[in-house]
Amino acid sequence: MSRFFLAACLIFPALVPARGAEHPPRATANPSRSVTLAPTAMVCACHPLAVQIGVDVLRRGGNAVDAAVAVNAALGVLEPMSCGIGGDLFAIVWDAKTGKIHGLNASGRAPALATREYFSSRGMSEIPVYGPLSWSVPGCVNGWNALLTKFGTKPLGELLQPSIGYAENGAPVPEVVADYWKAGQRRLEGDPGSARVFLPGGRAPKAGELFRNPSIASSYRLLARGGAAAFYRGEIARKLDAFSRENGGLLRLADLENDKPTWVDTVSASYRGVELHELPPNGQGLAALQILNTLEPFEIRKMGFGSPEYWHLFIEAKKLAFADRSRHYADMDFSKVPLGILASKEYAKARSALIQNDRVLGDVRPGDPKLGRSDTTYLCVVDKDRNCVSLIQSNYNGFGSGLVHPELGFGMQNRGTLFSLDENHPNRLEPGKRPFHTIIPALALRQGKPWLVFGVMGGDMQPQGHAQVLVNLLDFGMDLQEAGEAPRVEHTGSATPTGKPAKGQGTVLVEEGMPPAVIEGLKKIGHTVQMVRVNGGGYQAILIDPETSVLHGASEHRKDGMAAGY
Repeated sequence: MSRFFLAACLIFPALVPARGAEHPPRATANPSRSVTLAPTAMVCACHPLAVQIGVDVLRRGGNAVDAAVAVNAALGVLEPMSCGIGGDLFAIVWDAKTGKIHGLNASGRAPALATREYFSSRGMSEIPVYGPLSWSVPGCVNGWNALLTKFGTKPLGELLQPSIGYAENGAPVPEVVADYWKAGQRRLEGDPGSARVFLPGGRAPKAGELFRNPSIASSYRLLARGGAAAFYRGEIARKLDAFSRENGGLLRLADLENDKPTWVDTVSASYRGVELHELPPNGQGLAALQILNTLEPFEIRKMGFGSPEYWHLFIEAKKLAFADRSRHYADMDFSKVPLGILASKEYAKARSALIQNDRVLGDVRPGDPKLGRSDTTYLCVVDKDRNCVSLIQSNYNGFGSGLVHPELGFGMQNRGTLFSLDENHPNRLEPGKRPFHTIIPALALRQGKPWLVFGVMGGDMQPQGHAQVLVNLLDFGMDLQEAGEAPRVEHTGSATPTGKPAKGQGTVLVEEGMPPAVIEGLKKIGHTVQMVRVNGGGYQAILIDPETSVLHGASEHRKDGMAAGY
């Protein structure tokens, strides 16, 4: 739906299509494009050209995993600040043949030389946000290899060819990506390799300009010939080792050689008859389950989307979940995480007793401000056999650590900055340990079959967004597109991983378009409210209609993306 048409509808209401009883009025006043529908297969991602690559893979006989890897590779070229082979990857796969769900943790670990003693001897109380000391091993390419080995039908070399073409010949930069690029320009200027690769002509490319990256094309060719071994044992690995040494980093060839992704069981909880599956820690997907468990006993539908009562309840549920996140979520190979208890209805019932209708919780600790800043890309694919892939991939901060080897053409992530240097913290830095992660894919089942494949981007916003999308669909009756377009609330500033005392109870970021009664009601209860144009986020989703098997796709305005199928 064009912006002109949306504006015209506001001026000339007669242009708005009539809605019968089977099409109830939207729950919010925000304009929204129509849901994308397709009978056979569908791809949703943050860049239209990447989506088209995925659809083409499906048309040529590839399955959902093949398409997801091809789309992710393209996004590493087309949206380089958010993702790429210098970052980590998580995925949830539904295998239609066996009727089973599989979780993949392809996040990398801390280098062997990365010890708390190393940082304390240099007078550091935190790991730097940028630079080589923030590096953990990039897990993306090993993630692609694991996905294709277990489920794929196409070779990696074939899936990389469209991305190599765009890297060599150039692709136009879309509007939102251009804004992100410009925001990162100053940091890119501080590293010669970053400037050479990502600032052609000395500046960030503008919307509509072609961007070329022959260096990433060369790296992709190495992967096409040598697979994951080229990245972790071959030429790319040797260059990363030398690059780390030259810049005072701790990453070594042995760290790359020892990297392995892990197939894991998902963790799940039901909400209104839907079974939501998330990945267990070291990610934060469990927080979405905890929020929903806390909300479920309340009559949210009666409260309504535009009620301050609902949003107050949501914010308090989030605070409680994030307090547990700060205390318990860490690499489960190093820490005992009480998954069963935290995901249970009984535990949520006991915690929800702390919520009061007329006041803000006063004893929930504040959050680590580093967790709120994250650039990520999310994509989802459903194929003709109803195999499903929910995949999220990230450099963490925009362009990651801010360092780029000019001959390799991709930024190295800075996910290691989320380790704690507190020896008593479960997320404390230890060699070979995975850091706490913000990026989380999701998949929801209905009556044991895939119903919704979805994700929401943006650091701390991700579990909050997962919960809001499901509430919008199941309590407020929104369609798939509206569920993502509707104004969101993001609470910041609760539950620090270091456990330090709070100075306040954080801030509620409310997007434009939220009913004024919500804002005034939250302020009256005692919340600190700040209006924002958009908060952290970006959303893609595919819903499989259980009656018709028709695919519903959505991709909303906070990113450049689209949903497309055939």
